Amino acid sequence: MTVSIGEQVSDIELLASNGEKVKLSDFRGKHVVLYFYPKDMTPGCTTEACTFRDYHDDFTNLNAVILGVSADPLEKHQKFIDKHGLPFLLLVDDEHKLCEQFGVWKEKNVFGKIGFGIERSTFIIDEEGTLVKEWRKVKVQGHVEEALQYIKDHLS
Repeated sequence: MTVSIGEQVSDIELLASNGEKVKLSDFRGKHVVLYFYPKDMTPGCTTEACTFRDYHDDFTNLNAVILGVSADPLEKHQKFIDKHGLPFLLLVDDEHKLCEQFGVWKEKNVFGKIGFGIERSTFIIDEEGTLVKEWRKVKVQGHVEEALQYIKDHLS
């Protein structure tokens, strides 16, 4: 069952890049920018992560926490963080539980090869754990700024 705007987000516990298990309720009292991306170290995902990094302080000043989610293992997340100086947690969703809750685990056709993967998407969860905004099939250019502006205009 995919979560919809206005609904409470279910708690799913995942391993985070700091080696600890976290769930979304751990961030109650803060706005959560939950962004799903296909793979660490790929060009689009690196651009997106680095843009979130560059605006990290702006999000923090608006009482928002950024969480990146992919199916990559912890070790790959840590290399990605180390290489690009990412100041936020990356979550390991290797069983696709959170991806399925948000409806981003999709069949994809990449150069004629059919498989499943994450559809680049971002969700804003308010301080009480309610989904308030979603962007699906995200184009990286300008997206982080759009998410930041949404929080400024609607949640601060």
